[in-house]
Amino acid sequence: MENKNSQIQITDPNYWDQRYLDDNTGWDMHQPSPPLKSYIDTLEDKNLRILIPGCGNAHEARYLLEKGFKNVTLIDFSKVVTDRLKEIYKELPVQIINENFFEHSGTYDIILEQTFFCALPHPLQEKHPKKCIELLNKNGRIAGVFFNKKFADTEPPYIRDTEEYKMIFSPYFDSLQFADCKNSIAPRMGTELFFEFRKKESLNS
Repeated sequence: MENKNSQIQITDPNYWDQRYLDDNTGWDMHQPSPPLKSYIDTLEDKNLRILIPGCGNAHEARYLLEKGFKNVTLIDFSKVVTDRLKEIYKELPVQIINENFFEHSGTYDIILEQTFFCALPHPLQEKHPKKCIELLNKNGRIAGVFFNKKFADTEPPYIRDTEEYKMIFSPYFDSLQFADCKNSIAPRMGTELFFEFRKKESLNS
């Protein structure tokens, strides 16, 4: 069971600001996630509107720009990290927003996630798919990485088992890919699932 005090902390942007100030960012690989990098390589339309929520240091954004993508939006709860990104990307065509994902409005073709879902406490995980539906265009997709490993319950990441992931997303999305990652970095090998889900036809408007 998750610790309720930890849930309160992680819904406070100050918690994340302090993590970045302390360089307490064990999730940061200092490179694009190999599963996401491989997925990006399959995308041909460089005009796709792509959102990366909980972007952190946004290594995937750098790779998207290198591949020629032109419509990339980054969101993070931490003003410390978004201020850093605004400096890093000040000459580049990236929109950087300091905002709570659940309060964001916009329209996207793809939501790209590097374990963002797993950073959310379980009550917010339940709300996450519906929010994605609100943000996605017709036939929009969400793709990314879930953790498939048990961690301590006192802080993120908060893990679901495979069937729970499927259950949470299935009312809103059709599954295009859902499998163990074969190209994780060595410390994460065997602990990541790659997913690609498409907005259900019945939810397109």
